[in-house]
Amino acid sequence: MPIIPVAGSEEFANHPVSAAETRALVEGKIALHSVDSSLVDSIDPLTYEVVRHRLTSITEEMGEALKKMSGSVVVTDCNDFDAAIMDEVGDVVQVGLYNTELAASLDMAANWTLRNRVDSPGIYTGDMFLCNDPWVGGGLHQNDVSLFAPLFHDGELFAWTGAVAHQVDLGGVSPGSWSVGATDVFWESVPTPPVKIVDGGKIRKDVEDVYLRRSRVPKLVALDLRAKIGANNVAHERIRTLIAKYGADTVKAVMRRTMDDAERRLKAKLLEIPDGTWQAVAHQDSARSGDDGVYKIVLSLTKTADKLIFDFTGTDPQVEGLINCTYAGLRGGILPILLTTVCGDIPWAPGGLYRCLEIISEPGTINNCTFPAGIGKASVASAWATQNVVTECIAGMLDTHPEHRKRLMSVCCGTWDFALLAGVDQRGGGFVTMLCDSMAGGLGARTDSDGVDTGGLACIPMGRIADSEMNEFAFPMLYLWRREEADSGGPGRFRGGVGASSCFIPWDSPIGGVHLVVSAPGKALPLAAGVSGGLPAGTQFDVLVRESRVRELLASGRIPRSIDELGGEEQLVPTHYETDLGPSDVYFTHWQGGGGYGDPLLREPELVARDVLARKVSPVASFEVYGVVLGGDGSVDFDATTAARSVRRRTRAGISEGADV
Repeated sequence: MPIIPVAGSEEFANHPVSAAETRALVEGKIALHSVDSSLVDSIDPLTYEVVRHRLTSITEEMGEALKKMSGSVVVTDCNDFDAAIMDEVGDVVQVGLYNTELAASLDMAANWTLRNRVDSPGIYTGDMFLCNDPWVGGGLHQNDVSLFAPLFHDGELFAWTGAVAHQVDLGGVSPGSWSVGATDVFWESVPTPPVKIVDGGKIRKDVEDVYLRRSRVPKLVALDLRAKIGANNVAHERIRTLIAKYGADTVKAVMRRTMDDAERRLKAKLLEIPDGTWQAVAHQDSARSGDDGVYKIVLSLTKTADKLIFDFTGTDPQVEGLINCTYAGLRGGILPILLTTVCGDIPWAPGGLYRCLEIISEPGTINNCTFPAGIGKASVASAWATQNVVTECIAGMLDTHPEHRKRLMSVCCGTWDFALLAGVDQRGGGFVTMLCDSMAGGLGARTDSDGVDTGGLACIPMGRIADSEMNEFAFPMLYLWRREEADSGGPGRFRGGVGASSCFIPWDSPIGGVHLVVSAPGKALPLAAGVSGGLPAGTQFDVLVRESRVRELLASGRIPRSIDELGGEEQLVPTHYETDLGPSDVYFTHWQGGGGYGDPLLREPELVARDVLARKVSPVASFEVYGVVLGGDGSVDFDATTAARSVRRRTRAGISEGADV
């Protein structure tokens, strides 16, 4: 059945509102601290740099505070969170180096709160607002819970700080809130618009109870709430100290100038790049369990003078399933790639960078969906696919400039290999966790170097893969292996970084097995595209082995190293799947690498031989893909390689053997 619109949901369909419009809306209701533009322009360079770097370090302190207080491996070990400092109307002055995808819409949520909560319940010193409604902002799906806090100085609203982190479970049909059978949002966790959960410095118990009641692991979620409160408190203490030393007007002038500087420097960089238009299409296979559809996101990126226009016209309509994302997710697909590939030498102040962008997108599409479309997987579905097309287009744009092309990168790990475990842990308590092994995705290739093998994800600069021992300590599981996999990186003149695989069994749970939820696209077609003739990374590959002989092998002192050794019944796992793992069932998951750059036939043969020796590339691929012939000792046969590559070039061009060229 089609997704039926819900009356009254339009007020939560938030799009960014300018500072001037916001001031006009709240005038007379709340005092906003601002500074004259003359002070912004006249601040001395030394003071500017000292205060600006202090603001940057405050976001880092917020991250450290959050990690030290959280009890979730997703936060403490994998850095799936972020923090930001915003000005009085919510424009982001500084974003943390953690999951920049999450922080892309904190400004939307803070600004919406200022416009819609100033009358009731009011905004005062010591308040903090919780939000997990992606139509408002502050996160990309309901598991991204943000907590943002107004900072007052001398009775005026001076700034906002915000912390956002992925929560492992907030209700819904399936554990982890990842309802793979969802057709709309009502299968999923309840999206909560901004609500005051800290009032005058004290947690409102009634609101917290409402928030925690939905979760299968309420104590863990409650601890993360306090971690976010702590992160905001740290930020407020540090900013007040900064104000006491330099004065409120000086600190605000630095905040304004940081955003202005980011805008100016991005525009200057864009003016150096030739104007043009670049196009890309990204796909997702399957919107929910039982669905075999393929859905596309289309981007036409136009660079005109100092402006970037992201036009998503042609993107598929929103679908029944969990893969849609809201406008916040659309922005979350743009900002991380802009930051990491274009703005590495520019202040990470989205409040200024967004001024250089225009976004064209029709509401009701899979990356700008309307309520009540299913969005439980938004962050690693349509938002992630949006990152893929943005990466391709920006790479094409940068490739036109002799200097800026050095910063481009092909698409990194084209999808998130989601696997969630739930059940009873080895200590007898209930648990839910998202396995973050695919945080070690292969990075995309560059114009002058291979992508970093299992190097991470472009959208999460500080992302990490949890230690296998930590996962085994925290959860009832035992790894058989976790290793890099040959041929998972996209071939090219420069190879994409390889991905990896994990293989594990349930271990030491009092009930024997665990519950498994899988959501891993990229099985029907590759998602990590190459650039400038580079080929895409390999597809996702998951296998479930039922009734294996793994425990028998372990008892005999033998650790299996391949699926073939496990015996049992092998099942290829579809994109979306939910099941139980018995004590002898084995789960194997193989996530993607990065896309390649340039024609694989132009890769130096010695580099291919080195990759074969290091098991990054298989001997078969060295010949079939790269046209490199290796001798029995692994060395390159250059004459045979030249001949093999000549044949491949002729075949590509449709030239018969022996014809004149």
